[in-house]
Amino acid sequence: MNIQAIQTFLTVVRMRNLNRAAEELNITQSAVTARLDSLDRALGAELLNRSRKGATLTKAGYAFIDRAEVIVSAWSGARAQANLPQGVTRLFSFVCAPALWPGLGQRWIEEVRVGHTETATEVWAGLAEDARRWLQSGLSDAALLSEPMIGPEVESRLFASDKLVQYSTQPREVMRWDPGYVFVDYGPDFRSWHAEVWPGDETASMAFSTPDWAFSYLAKHGGSAYLPEQMVSDLSATTTLYPVGGAVDFTRRSFLSWRKASERSFPWLAPQVS
Repeated sequence: MNIQAIQTFLTVVRMRNLNRAAEELNITQSAVTARLDSLDRALGAELLNRSRKGATLTKAGYAFIDRAEVIVSAWSGARAQANLPQGVTRLFSFVCAPALWPGLGQRWIEEVRVGHTETATEVWAGLAEDARRWLQSGLSDAALLSEPMIGPEVESRLFASDKLVQYSTQPREVMRWDPGYVFVDYGPDFRSWHAEVWPGDETASMAFSTPDWAFSYLAKHGGSAYLPEQMVSDLSATTTLYPVGGAVDFTRRSFLSWRKASERSFPWLAPQVS
């Protein structure tokens, strides 16, 4: 079975459109169609409902998608293993929620690389739905998310509790509403806490899903936002931000989840029992 056809199938599923999949793969739409047709013939079933509006999985497609990811994962792993640098014996595949990379995920991966020089690392951005699918299929070894993953083949532990502080580009005390306030979406729990503390009808005119983008925006345009205390401390040399006096702080928890099968290669994923 052609590995390119399977990779194309997964790309179409992710993009939900043959044209966009063709653009991402840098091939023609007719080539995408030909690969999908060859995969259907090899499996003896149509995997996608294709129309001008897009592409959706058929029943056979739903049944095949997990196996497709395992096949692509095994192929990618074999290629990576064959091309590992001298002295490197294994590849660690890590998924990180974009909002958790600055100040948490990045720092941890740097520690892993220093402490485990025999391990090569690849990092993928993904949310809970992506991470769950990638871990279950074996495409990734571990994920850093705002909630623990639960499953028979997955373990989780509290990774960190970091403080979210309201910072401003100008020294000031808390006020009912800052017209330059930038909202950073840290997930449903944060949205609920934020609404309780700031119950007004005002809506931020600018919002980001990751704190590092918000930090860069504040550095250029000014204003205020809730940012991780550790991240601001790490970036204080580039931009000066001031904690807003009297503003309520929040605590953000993050969780590391990993495949149980990956513990054999990466025992440092599990908490060490003293």
